[in-house]
Formats: sequence, structure tokens, C-alpha cells
Amino acid sequence: MPDIKHFDPDATLETVVRLFWRQGVASTGIQDVVTATGLNRSSLYATFGGKQELYLTALRRYLEQRSQPMFRRLAEDERGLPAVSEFFGGLIEARCSGEYARWGCMVSNAHAGAENSDPEVRAVLDQHHRELRDAMYAALVTAEHQGQLAPGADPDASADLLALLAYGVNLRSRAGADAATLQRTVVAALESIADRAAG
Repeated sequence: MPDIKHFDPDATLETVVRLFWRQGVASTGIQDVVTATGLNRSSLYATFGGKQELYLTALRRYLEQRSQPMFRRLAEDERGLPAVSEFFGGLIEARCSGEYARWGCMVSNAHAGAENSDPEVRAVLDQHHRELRDAMYAALVTAEHQGQLAPGADPDASADLLALLAYGVNLRSRAGADAATLQRTVVAALESIADRAAG
């Protein structure tokens, strides 16, 4: 029987991330995890704890490995609004095509699920939101310095708007919204804050 010495916890955790991401925590039982990983319950419990601890570990891994690299790229990009547009283009492509199409975002899914009542889960969701919003704000400040924002456009309020739009893209794509519709919404949002004279 497998034990913690005979499996790769990192690879196992990636399998668990995908399972919770695709199915949601409420629809995933510990037997689903056992089946997906090929491990017995005692190995899982000894390494990760119970289902809630396993879910929290998976959610944190998703934030660290999938969300935060995207946020850093956006915050550090020197192009301003084109960087924001590219961020959303990549998000829509990831949500509507390829291996993870229609899975949504694991964090956005958690916002919409009952698991958000857990204080530890909520702390991860709040961290994700803060980092997403801060990355948007950094890109919009860059845009403002480059004269890309419309007169009166507030980078602070616009960062809130675009962060909420990212959640909308994640949730609507999971529900089946097509990429073209989502892209039109993003274009409209960006046009509402862009200085048309600068284009």
C-alpha cells in the first residue's frame, strides 16, 4: 500500500488542484480524491490532513502557481492599457479553449460557493482579490503616466471595475459564455476609461 514515502506529494497536490478546480469542493468527496490520485485515505490524511485542509492547500497552490504569476506580469508590464487588454485576452483564451476550458477560476468558483464561509478560505480569496486589484491599479497608473487614460478616469476606481470584470469573465465562461461576447465586454470596459485622442 502506498505511503508518504512512495508517492510525490507535489504531483498529487496538482492532481487534487485540478479535481477541486473542475468539480468544486462541494461536489468532490474524499473517495473522488482517492480515485484520482490512486492513494489510500491514510496516505492522504497523513500528508495533507482531512478534506478541508487538502482543499485549502490546493487553493493556496492555485493562487501561488496560477494567479500570482499573471498578476506579477501585469503589474510589472510597462505598456499600460495594452497590458491590461492582453491580460484579459489571455484570461478569456484560457477560460474558453484548451485543457481547462469551462472550468472557470478556482478562486472565483470559491467566491460563488458555500466554502467562502470558512475564514481560512476567505483569507485566501481576500488575498487573491487584493493582489488582482493591485496589479490592475499598477497597470492603470502606468497608463495614466503615459497619457492613455481619459481625462477624469480614476485609476483607483477603474482598478476595482476591472478586477470585478475579471471575476465576471471567470464565472460567465464557466457557464458557457463564448469568447467573442466576453471580449466585446472587455473592449467596452477599456474604451470607457481610455483617452481616445491618445489612440
